[in-house]
Amino acid sequence: MVKTTNNNIDTMSRKLSIQVSLNGLSFCSALVNNQEIIALEHQNFGIQLTPEQVLDKIKYNFNFNKNLKYDFESIEVIYQNDLYTVVPQPLFDEKFLKEYLRYNTKVLSNDFIAYDTLNQHDLITVYVPLINVNNFFFDTFGAFTYKHSTTILMNSLLAQEKNSESTSVFVNICNIRFDLIVINKGNLLLCNTFMYDTKEDFLYYLMFTTEQLGLNPEEFELIFLGEVSDDSDFFTIAYKYIRNIRFGKRHKNIKLTEDLNDIQPHEHYALLSHF
Repeated sequence: MVKTTNNNIDTMSRKLSIQVSLNGLSFCSALVNNQEIIALEHQNFGIQLTPEQVLDKIKYNFNFNKNLKYDFESIEVIYQNDLYTVVPQPLFDEKFLKEYLRYNTKVLSNDFIAYDTLNQHDLITVYVPLINVNNFFFDTFGAFTYKHSTTILMNSLLAQEKNSESTSVFVNICNIRFDLIVINKGNLLLCNTFMYDTKEDFLYYLMFTTEQLGLNPEEFELIFLGEVSDDSDFFTIAYKYIRNIRFGKRHKNIKLTEDLNDIQPHEHYALLSHF
């Protein structure tokens, strides 16, 4: 899917965000002066690639994708994977990064581990970025920033729910995986990512997790984000078991060019929420 605009804006300063996973890439560029989103592109690989193959895809795009042929004022890389965990900030110690991850993911001895700080919410996201991708951006562009996608999700959703008196269950649907974030009265209860092959896999993880948290499907609200619509299998099967379902929207209003106005408020949530 390619979304771009034909406006004559080539001389204006831009910033770029790239969401990277082993299954796909998303690119989004915005004008610096007014934060207007002027190009958005998503590429689904269809299969899970190796980190080396993902880097080849990134290099190819920077060589041949016209939306990437600019001198960007800033670049941010967003890593989307299940190689992460969330740690309460009072319990966090930088010396134990591998210890935080070893209980729910396989960490290799040569893995580089990074972390993001959510100061307003006293949370730390500890994760494994793709070091070869980081090296490429550093060697090619010099300064750039990077984050984990769940950092952006949690930051946006917790701000959105800060005054809520209820329980909200957010599912961010992506290709072969979905993020599950549960917030109760403005506090994070759970943030996890599950791999799925079928809609039944999705339903199993959703219902099992909410049951373990003691949530009643007649009471909590299920909020869909990401690659999902009201006629999708995920929405249909969830609606059979959960009473309150709706689509989410970004915490901030995003300014989109006319050519991008068909993008729904729940789509590309992490990629667009930090603008």
